Amino acid sequence: MSTLRFLHLSDTHFGTEQAAVANALLALNAAQKPLMAILSGDITQRARRAEFAAAAAFLDCLEIPVMALPGNHDIPLFNVAGRLLRPYGNYHRALQTPLMPEFETEQLLALGVNTTRWYRHKDGEVSDEQIEQIATRLRSARPGQLRIVVTHQPVHVIEQRDEHNRLHNHEAAIRAWAAAGADLVLGGHIHLPYVRDLRESYPDLSRKLWCVQAGTAVSRRVRFEASNSVNIVDYDTSRHACQLRRWDFSSTRGAFELYGEVAMRLDR
Repeated sequence: MSTLRFLHLSDTHFGTEQAAVANALLALNAAQKPLMAILSGDITQRARRAEFAAAAAFLDCLEIPVMALPGNHDIPLFNVAGRLLRPYGNYHRALQTPLMPEFETEQLLALGVNTTRWYRHKDGEVSDEQIEQIATRLRSARPGQLRIVVTHQPVHVIEQRDEHNRLHNHEAAIRAWAAAGADLVLGGHIHLPYVRDLRESYPDLSRKLWCVQAGTAVSRRVRFEASNSVNIVDYDTSRHACQLRRWDFSSTRGAFELYGEVAMRLDR
């Protein structure tokens, strides 16, 4: 059996990070040995240089490739001139990564979508052009690759109170990306981890597509339902299936502990 493993983390919000949790995440990463990490936005709290510098230093400590994309908190809020003229200036300076990143191996194709907009405070959107750009790239994937699309704001929510946080133009994106061959859509933003088969809400989708949300990785800005949380996903390349393990931070043990597992069968 050949297995590919990756770490999915989100909403680190450096500037509000907890040192004990960050160190525990480094220990989990060292123990689990993922091939790479995907960071689905809100890397910092207020998009300040010092916060991005701290985030970059932490990501270096993972000692694996990291595919990161910005969240709404990664655009200056109070620095109006920066927000208007160079909204991603500090992001690019610290991380030196494109706004639509891509990571590819023989077994994996991961595509990031910049869903932030300088003129929006929290909401995210995906344009028709971005949807088609991602769909075109998905259609060129190799048959055995796990095909992942990453957004910051969720394409699907499970609580009515989070409906306003759902990505604008999400239905068009879901339908186009499913038709183009996507397996997983990863996100964050609402600090609530869950996994859902999107055919439960869109039964006419041409293939199975999973929504995978991560909680807040190291920030003190947790939601009452979930502590600090990250996902580790194993892709079984022979069975074309994924096993997601959610790891939550235990303050009593000072470590991340296995919270639960979800099996995700893929269409092939």
